[in-house]
Amino acid sequence: MTTVIGQPAAAAAHGAAAGAPAPDIARLVMWCQDRPGIIASVASFLHRNGANIVQSDQYSSDPTGGRFFLRVEFHLPEATARLAGLERAFATEVAAGLGAQFRLRDTALPSRVAIFVSRYDHCLLDLLWRERRGELPIHTAQVVSNHETLRADVASFGVPFECIPVTKDTKPEAERRELELLRDRVDVIVLARYMQVLSGDFLARCGVPVINIHHSFLPAFAGAGPYERAKERGVKLIGATAHYATEDLDEGPIIEQDVTRVSHRQSVADLARRGADIERTVLVRAVAWHCQDRVLLDGRTAIVF
Repeated sequence: MTTVIGQPAAAAAHGAAAGAPAPDIARLVMWCQDRPGIIASVASFLHRNGANIVQSDQYSSDPTGGRFFLRVEFHLPEATARLAGLERAFATEVAAGLGAQFRLRDTALPSRVAIFVSRYDHCLLDLLWRERRGELPIHTAQVVSNHETLRADVASFGVPFECIPVTKDTKPEAERRELELLRDRVDVIVLARYMQVLSGDFLARCGVPVINIHHSFLPAFAGAGPYERAKERGVKLIGATAHYATEDLDEGPIIEQDVTRVSHRQSVADLARRGADIERTVLVRAVAWHCQDRVLLDGRTAIVF
């Protein structure tokens, strides 16, 4: 069984831009070795406990010996008060027999997010704006930046802002400060064009998933000056990739991607502007899907329901 650090029943709203979630809706995600009877066991358990399934998605990597993944949303009267007891009962009555890992979440509780950013503001401000409009199932607990540039913008949303400069020599100390700042306060970290590479030590110690946005299809045009290089190569498509950060730079499981067509007529500035539009929309979708428990990992593959 897995739970989110500091908030075992933390959850997301219903739908990518759904606003306030419906009352008494909970969510179960589960993964285990595939075998007959999994759906029957889960459905019977929920029925015995007075729950009504309102949405269900499943996937098997191979029906004979593969991995099975399940996402279920259900209505449960007084869900918030009952979820802890339901979690204990499910662990004993269903998960133990299936050798399954699972999460149970109350959709009334938004996921607590930390946003890391440098100087580019488009992804950061889009996330904060959509949160304020009720379009994202998140609560931004902290913005962290290695520059002061965006402090006033973040303050206008009433969100805490912390500037922690990073150099090659101060990187270990900067990451220690970041870990202390976020300890037990967040469920996911979002790199909204944070122009620093997080160390393997940071990723191991932060204890929560980290979502990154990359300004291309990985690994094309990795590093500095991607749009200048795209212009030089005469590319016909530019895109963006949202993925989970791992110690291997830009090689984590891919959550979402998108592209737009371009031509030789576009300047570097045009490419950068159109690329920024794709970056922010791809990142918003990835964050929403993650916080709605729509993303489950099968090794390096992200399964998105």
